[in-house]
Amino acid sequence: MGKSSTRAASALVVGAALAVALASARDYAGSWNDGSRLAAVESLVDRHTWAIDESMFVVPAGITPSPYGGEADLRRHGTRDKLRIGKHFYSDKSPLPSLWLAGSYALWRAITGTTARRQPNRFCYWMTVTSSGLGYVVAVWCIFRLGGALRLAMPVRLALTASFGLATVALPYTRHVNQHMPLLAVAAALLLGLIHFAGAPRPRAAFMLGTLAGLGYGIDLGAGPLLFACTTVLALYRSPRLRTVSPLLLAALPWITLHHVLNYAIGGTIAPANTVAAYLRWPGSPFNEHTMTGVWHHSLPQAVEYGAALLVGKRGFLGHNVPLFLLVPAMAMLVRARPRELPEIIWAVTWSTSTWLLYTLTSNNSSGVCASIRWFVPLLVPGYFVIAVFVRERPAWSADFLVLSSWGGVIAVLMWWYGPWMKHLVPFYWPLQIAALMSWILCARARRHPVHAG
Repeated sequence: MGKSSTRAASALVVGAALAVALASARDYAGSWNDGSRLAAVESLVDRHTWAIDESMFVVPAGITPSPYGGEADLRRHGTRDKLRIGKHFYSDKSPLPSLWLAGSYALWRAITGTTARRQPNRFCYWMTVTSSGLGYVVAVWCIFRLGGALRLAMPVRLALTASFGLATVALPYTRHVNQHMPLLAVAAALLLGLIHFAGAPRPRAAFMLGTLAGLGYGIDLGAGPLLFACTTVLALYRSPRLRTVSPLLLAALPWITLHHVLNYAIGGTIAPANTVAAYLRWPGSPFNEHTMTGVWHHSLPQAVEYGAALLVGKRGFLGHNVPLFLLVPAMAMLVRARPRELPEIIWAVTWSTSTWLLYTLTSNNSSGVCASIRWFVPLLVPGYFVIAVFVRERPAWSADFLVLSSWGGVIAVLMWWYGPWMKHLVPFYWPLQIAALMSWILCARARRHPVHAG
């Protein structure tokens, strides 16, 4: 395919992703989670403080239209994802993403001449588009570019990209503000950079990797630091020279430093502020040292059971992202085949596994009220990377991938309809799982025993 055709396909992908993001974004906060983040953004710009006591997302009574849509409990009580530090409440979310959204809000306020309190619906919509929506567009575009870097045929690239954007939890998480979609974008851009770095490990490329890894560190204090560590080790493996890798560390340092400075200024701690049990002790708090994330909760048997449920239980990440079923044969084949991207595959497996283990050992609430396990949304990137290499090495399995993606699309649309803050199981979840597996078995049988004409 020529360059003009590739550019046209790229423009189509970006245009389609942008249309999905714009059409998906809701104009209200749907949970404690996004309400807490938006409270920090509103307070930063309108009151120049991190304290959220006066935010309409904390005290929503009397605000018309409500910043929480039709959710009765939220309309009465506001977000409960908050920390009591001294005499004030603060958001329990990592501070760095709030700075980006504060800049976006300041721009919106300067253009429109209004404020979040006067136009809460427009404010929420704009915040969703410039956080989750933008993250979705960037991630989808990077997956398309990744297919080119892996030298996939254009039909396979387009199928991979469509599956990533329309048949996974990436789709429902475009509907409200969250930190997982920005990290998804960072991870996708970072992986694309790692593939290029493997072929040309230059200082400029290392600097870009460091910038992305540093951003990831500050966006999510669970998966982010692990992403930074895995990226640094892989870069050292690909180019064990100080002049190549030092730009990576120098580029990451400002973002890591900025996060810890902000975190310490707000909570007086180097560790995440929401891991300080004392900050959760306020009247009506739903969290305490027994339910908070960030501390050990389990005996070994409990940890095994809980960790398995995070993957394959009724809210399991694999079951809500059906195309990832293909990782089972993919990993078995790739270990034997040892493709040229094996170091990057090890990076993908290490980051994914360490993130899963971290939350297995330090949580007990399956990431709260949400579609599947929200902490794992960025892990779609390493999963789809492994699948991309697999279908390149074993083209006959492309049909299996398409079958699984079709069923994944059904589940993703159902999740999209209800949004990321689902309070119940996906409708027809288990029948859809069975249908996907049965279809895959039939597809595998057809691949092994093709019917020849004549």
